Amino acid sequence: MSFKSKVLTAAVLATLGATSLMAGAQTIRIANQGDALSLDPHSLNESLQLSTTANVYETLTGRNKDLSLAPLLATSWKQTSPSVWRFELRKGVQFHDGTPFTADDVLFSLARAGGDGSDMKSNTNDIKEVRKVNDHTVDIETKAPFPVLPDVLSTVMIMSKKWCVENKAEKPVDRRKGIENTASFKANGTGPFRVRERQPNVRTVFVRNSTYWGKIEGNVQEVIFTPIANPATRVAALISGEVDVMEPIPVQDIPRVDASPTARAVVGPELRTIFLGMDQKRDELLYSSVKGKNPFKDKRVRQAFYQAIDIVGIQKTVMRGASRPTALMVGPGIVGWNEAQDKRLPFDQEASKKLLAEAGYPNGFEVTMNCPNDRYVNDAQTCQAVAANLARVNIKVNLAAETKGTYFPKILRRDTSFYLLGWTPSTYDAHNALNALMRCPDDKTGDGQFNLGAYCNPKFDELTVKIQSETDKAKRDAMIKEAFQIHTDDIGHLPLHQQSLAWGVSKKVTLTQMADNYMPYKWMSIKP
Repeated sequence: MSFKSKVLTAAVLATLGATSLMAGAQTIRIANQGDALSLDPHSLNESLQLSTTANVYETLTGRNKDLSLAPLLATSWKQTSPSVWRFELRKGVQFHDGTPFTADDVLFSLARAGGDGSDMKSNTNDIKEVRKVNDHTVDIETKAPFPVLPDVLSTVMIMSKKWCVENKAEKPVDRRKGIENTASFKANGTGPFRVRERQPNVRTVFVRNSTYWGKIEGNVQEVIFTPIANPATRVAALISGEVDVMEPIPVQDIPRVDASPTARAVVGPELRTIFLGMDQKRDELLYSSVKGKNPFKDKRVRQAFYQAIDIVGIQKTVMRGASRPTALMVGPGIVGWNEAQDKRLPFDQEASKKLLAEAGYPNGFEVTMNCPNDRYVNDAQTCQAVAANLARVNIKVNLAAETKGTYFPKILRRDTSFYLLGWTPSTYDAHNALNALMRCPDDKTGDGQFNLGAYCNPKFDELTVKIQSETDKAKRDAMIKEAFQIHTDDIGHLPLHQQSLAWGVSKKVTLTQMADNYMPYKWMSIKP
């Protein structure tokens, strides 16, 4: 470790040590490589953001420990017609400021989540109208039959209409434009924990909600969340006992954590797929040596990039075996995943060179690749490996790796030519990925909201719409298979792998690790 790293480690541990003196036996200290970028639950559709805010805000439907659907702010739901769902709302629920929860908050929140600046549009774009039946009943009408609506609503959090109006937070915080409001730094949900202190990128303190309507299984009274970007510092903090939970463990440090007398590694499969996207819309790439045209519009170029990437090498050397190479944009555990289709094109750099030559780039070209360095497991190292692979077929990659705080606003504006992204379908259904990642983008409706390279195939879109409404499982599975085949044949994106979860956990702590990488504080306990 360098002198600079040692100084940084000492400074962070000193801060954590001071915090631990104030922390009682029922305080859990959590460290992550990054921070939630906002407390606004509609501002960023990203797992850490949603996992953090889900401890404070709640949704109509939620998840059990096995990821099955569960009642939350809605106690029950049923279809009253093919396109109308009736949700019965929980009575006696209060927001943290004491305001009663009613149907008005549901109407307001679903409109807010589907409005300007929201990053949750893809979860509400199929809603036609939300109607108040009475104070504790709402009808949600969709544009067409939508059998997975209850699953889709499991990540759309409900805010207090009264609080948002009083605090001038009627619209979401827009990460693309850098627009902030009170909801960035303060929170008022119905969830099991309240926000007591918020210092972005320093620490956030959550305290147990004493008036929570539901059961809190764990004994935790306080959670202190601290972002620690340096992996060695995070591991040191865990082993020394300065933090109780941290993630992710660098894959090379999992044996060291497991050998520690004070901590253990909790490792499991994750539903997230890591992939590469390419700008396929602009007539000229923004960040490339190629002028006057866009090489990514040519399938041969996209396939050349695909076959130049040694995904098995990345699995072995970068991910240390803690990944599963994939050919699809979803993995095992997602409804619609098909093992027979999950076969990658062969790694073949000579074939890649030949394809580039046929496309008119015998000497390759130069392109900038955008990548986060604090969001996914070994994200920057994965991008470095991809860049090295592409260099062998004469593609010069200018790697722009940066913190997710600046990375996400940039790529969400589609200010990119080539980028890395990860996606966990929040509904645990393939339609979520088809609709959000691969459908032709439409900024007005929210279709294809995270299809940042604007891949577009009208036949694929037709199937996605049909999949949304189909209730016959066999027919639906066949359409999902056909849609994935279209995307695969087009080389619409470059799937890489599903990464594994690796949390470092004190032996004093019990918790539930879920495959969507959410971390519910209500299921955490700590021994004195």
